[in-house]
Amino acid sequence: MAAHAAVPTGRRITLNGWGAPVTIGVLYGLYAATNVRQGGPTTMGQLWLGIISAIVLAVGIWTLRRYGHALPRELRGAAWGSLVGIAVGFLYSLTGASVFSSSMLGLMSGGVAGAAAYYLFYTHEDATGHPAPY
Repeated sequence: MAAHAAVPTGRRITLNGWGAPVTIGVLYGLYAATNVRQGGPTTMGQLWLGIISAIVLAVGIWTLRRYGHALPRELRGAAWGSLVGIAVGFLYSLTGASVFSSSMLGLMSGGVAGAAAYYLFYTHEDATGHPAPY
């Protein structure tokens, strides 16, 4: 008797693909709205700021996780560093800090995150960019 051929199914949405970006985005949006609120009453502007911040960060994380492997490891590390630096600098600027201090904090955290991401990609890939065989 011949073996049963499986019917191909459509693409599924898994938590691995959207779970982490959505969770991080929602937490980021809540934190952004809380920073702007500064103990006062909640307004619609703060709500929209949190929603838009959450969507932008979640889409950025999802895009880098989904299509980042097409970039060389140096550019991928720089992309992750840029995303982290922009996110941290924006959150710090919402507290009323100066543009200079927000920029410096964003640059420092982005540089550290970019270097860490590059190190991770460099140590987990072979010379052609494929995952290491171990």
